[in-house]
Amino acid sequence: MSVRRLADPQFQPPAFAFTGDNLDWAEKTIRKYPEGREQSAVIPLLMRAQEQDGWVTRAAIEHVAQMLEMPLIRVLEVATFYTQFQLKPVGTKAHIQVCGTTPCMLRGSEALMDVCRSKIHHDQFHLNESGTLSWEEVECQGACVNAPMVMIFKDAYEDLTPERLSEIIDEFDAGRGDSVPTGPQIDRVFSAPETGFTSLTDEKAVLKANRKAEPKNAGGDKPEVAPSQAAKPKTAAPETDPTIKSPSPVKADLAAEKAASAEAPKGDKAAADLAEPSVEGEVTAREHPDKRDGTPADYRAPEDMEGEPIGPAGRRRKSEKKAEPGKPSPEGKAEAKKPARAGNPKTGDEGGDK
Repeated sequence: MSVRRLADPQFQPPAFAFTGDNLDWAEKTIRKYPEGREQSAVIPLLMRAQEQDGWVTRAAIEHVAQMLEMPLIRVLEVATFYTQFQLKPVGTKAHIQVCGTTPCMLRGSEALMDVCRSKIHHDQFHLNESGTLSWEEVECQGACVNAPMVMIFKDAYEDLTPERLSEIIDEFDAGRGDSVPTGPQIDRVFSAPETGFTSLTDEKAVLKANRKAEPKNAGGDKPEVAPSQAAKPKTAAPETDPTIKSPSPVKADLAAEKAASAEAPKGDKAAADLAEPSVEGEVTAREHPDKRDGTPADYRAPEDMEGEPIGPAGRRRKSEKKAEPGKPSPEGKAEAKKPARAGNPKTGDEGGDK
């Protein structure tokens, strides 16, 4: 997400204040929120300030923070996060937001941006020479079926061509923006098909008021069909019996449950270890080559066994302490020095005699 900053100080007005009508509206809006939650009105108040001045100034942010008794940084976070807030001056007569998302792009939104570049300014968020017009590219505005489209303040202008957008810009620059019809700029109603209706073309035929009332049993003395009971199947299951109150407050007798329960079969390990005659043709004990004879005590880890230390590092049991050089070990034996490695003496850089 791009970094959004406030306008430079030379563009900022010295102060801000709501007009009388806007102040009454702001106070009424704040009262809509529960006590202690009045700060939730920060977005509506910032939008009202933008509608009054055309953009959100630093003074307006400070004024809203003071009205809501909010830290200034919290209001700044809201104003700089939402792209609906204009943080720099925009055109006094029109600020054109051109949708550049995929549906509009596929139907020619880039050509609409070229019109804005040629008639307003080459770059976004820049005013024209007279300061009356500005433009920007925005994300989806929710009129994809009528692409391409633009938003000018709160109104949408859809099904545009570069020529039609050029005419609309000229009308706004001349102060006649109110005369431009909003919505689709072609001959169709809202999002209706451009080629006209393809179904339900006879409006009078589908109106309920124009239908003839059909008398009951118009087909003769046929009996009326009872309503379907598909969602209420008949069943004798106790789960659906309305007379049974569940769960029952009476606890079950454990002794009676145990007496009624079947005992689990007892396992015979010796019989289970015998070969199956029908498969192997004999009744013999199976062989287990992976098992050893002896007790579990015979399979202790080497480091837990009694005797001399094992391994090249001379690992001992946890209960034994390694004797310091030159001193007798706990068993009363002096620790033997490690014998020198057989081979030629070290020479040269290895530290031995040459």
